[in-house]
Amino acid sequence: MVKIRLRRMGAKKKPYYRIVVADSMSPRDGRCIEEIGSYNPLMSPSEIKVDIERALYWIKNGAQPTDTVRALLKKAGAFEQAAEDKEQITEEKEQTSDDK
Repeated sequence: MVKIRLRRMGAKKKPYYRIVVADSMSPRDGRCIEEIGSYNPLMSPSEIKVDIERALYWIKNGAQPTDTVRALLKKAGAFEQAAEDKEQITEEKEQTSDDK
């Protein structure tokens, strides 16, 4: 199973995280498939950078985000963008079916 999770980076007592796509059996800081973002909790407010398109791609293909990553993606607006994309697709389908 593929998971979207955090990889801890940085020095002792100064954590910095990368949001990665990895196999669930690989270690926390081990090999990953792709890095899709970063999270710095020490900044005020905390800094979240995510490639939303890649995150949605992996979720659509079955990757399971951890609870923490899911919350970070919500803050970054990934799920809102996914909802907007779905609305646009349904509107386009309705328009093409009305034209026939």
